[in-house]
Amino acid sequence: MRSEALDRIELVFTLFDVNGNGHLEADDFDMMAERVVEAAPQAGAAAKNAMHDACKRYWSTLVRELDTDGDDRVSLDEFSACVLSPERFDDTLTDFAEALAALGDPDGDGLIDRPDFVALMTAIGFEFDNTIALFDAFGPNAGDQVRVITWIEGIKDYYSPDKAGIAGDHLVSTPA
Repeated sequence: MRSEALDRIELVFTLFDVNGNGHLEADDFDMMAERVVEAAPQAGAAAKNAMHDACKRYWSTLVRELDTDGDDRVSLDEFSACVLSPERFDDTLTDFAEALAALGDPDGDGLIDRPDFVALMTAIGFEFDNTIALFDAFGPNAGDQVRVITWIEGIKDYYSPDKAGIAGDHLVSTPA
């Protein structure tokens, strides 16, 4: 496993730990879903429901795969073991990535405008400057939009244990 992957996962763990208690719990995913949905006021009800469902599935996958002591909590070590194992987490991650991208593409044209992208990523908790650097790394078109599929694939890459030098690394580094 690459150190870059561990850095990315440590960051996302802290963002998902919405209440900051050092463990992931069901409430963290409910709160995250609500924050993200609120950042997409133009999105339709189906996209908002999909985000809530994706966060619930994310949590249920984690707790099912990792909660061996039955305390309904997941530590950073447990989290890293699951999310960096594509065979255990890929379908859940795909659901989450597609739901997030759908919120960012309320008109369904397959493109995400910079303001929508920034609103969603900062609602998750990523730093503004890092979010801008990521959007730029995705190669926006002349209309300052990125393709939905580019973002979905970028999210999947972010969780890959063997990838380095990816666009998502902008989220854990200090922008130039």
